[in-house]
Amino acid sequence: MRRPLLARVDESTALNELRGRPINYDPARAPQDGRPAGHWHVDADDTVIGLEPPGEPVPGGPWGTACLLVRQYEFAEPRILRAAYRGSDALPGRYMLLEGRFFGLRFYLGVRITCVTDETRDGDSGPERVWGWSYQTLQGHLEQGRLSYEVIKNLATGEVTFRVAGYSRRAPISNPVIRLGFVLFGRWTQRRFYRAIQARLRRLIREAQRGQPLPEPETRPDGIVIAPSGVVAHPLERLARGSLHPGR
Repeated sequence: MRRPLLARVDESTALNELRGRPINYDPARAPQDGRPAGHWHVDADDTVIGLEPPGEPVPGGPWGTACLLVRQYEFAEPRILRAAYRGSDALPGRYMLLEGRFFGLRFYLGVRITCVTDETRDGDSGPERVWGWSYQTLQGHLEQGRLSYEVIKNLATGEVTFRVAGYSRRAPISNPVIRLGFVLFGRWTQRRFYRAIQARLRRLIREAQRGQPLPEPETRPDGIVIAPSGVVAHPLERLARGSLHPGR
């Protein structure tokens, strides 16, 4: 059910409600998971975020640091997307409430982490140590699809990369204004987000290697984590108009 809001959403209540929401598409009719039906955007992009000596990841090096930041969702670009989740929940199966931000509009969207990757696999340039996770969209999201984040170390060269990959398409949207806005700006915002998070993670890794402290998750008394940390609300934030589960 779509709910327009004039005030900030209650993250605790919204997270509880996500447990009753199913994935909003059939993975068997989507790219990668099955035989695709209809039009989907399929994306995959790598960016180099660090360099280590060849071999297994170095403790405290770029690979391990990036894995920590990705686990905590600290790589997110807060001007575009923020998240709330319960820090006590295990990563596999974790529900997240995303806050999509577009000028004075806020869209509250549910996702569930459905896969965690922790393996060594054969890549195009040799064996790779890989860690990451992916989520799928839930009923009420503006999009349908899956998005994965992976931190990859090439064990032969020591190069560490951050990969963003997934497939997506617009979900049914009842509100004609929101639907038109998504048609005009949705894909542009999506690509902008991918570029921004890759640049942000690369910057955080470089700062960490220079000895600067890592951002730490902010956990509220009720156990909810707001990520990324360190975001200060603008005085006019309370005037933003929000929509909870704007998709169908």
